[in-house]
Amino acid sequence: MGRGATLVVLLAIVLIFLSAPFFLRSAFPLNHRELIFATAEQYGLDPFLLAAMIHVESGFRPEAVSPKGALGLMQIMPETAIWLGKQNSQPILVDDLFDPKTNIGLGAYYLNYLRDRFPTPYAVLAAYNAGPTNARRWLDEHIWDGSYERTGQIPFGETRSYVRKVIMMQNLYRLLYD
Repeated sequence: MGRGATLVVLLAIVLIFLSAPFFLRSAFPLNHRELIFATAEQYGLDPFLLAAMIHVESGFRPEAVSPKGALGLMQIMPETAIWLGKQNSQPILVDDLFDPKTNIGLGAYYLNYLRDRFPTPYAVLAAYNAGPTNARRWLDEHIWDGSYERTGQIPFGETRSYVRKVIMMQNLYRLLYD
């Protein structure tokens, strides 16, 4: 390869490297950024964690409905939302869960609630996904120690995958948007 060809290849590599964040931001958008950051600050949460959860839960689709009936950006079950509303003195209707502000607010409130009851951020994520009763049993019965390194011990495959995906996406969102 001649000197000119080497220069062209080197220039191409530099351009790819410099444009990678643009393409990655297109593939992994941070919709509702202001709302996510304001809500995260209100509850003392990492905004990139909220963004990662929204990405994994709904792909940033406010109208998302899971096969199990979870709704909205943070995929909140209607019964959980009604209970959270009562805890927060805020009456919640099922249709409210499709509103980004309400959904992210309830999801962050619930995450904060779980954070006060579980020893690690990974256990909090497991409780969010599988329910606090399951996560508490896994910890109490020493099925899982709540660490990231031992997420393979989480009995539910969906929850194992969820915890790993959210942490990976949290790191990616921080890298792209911090």
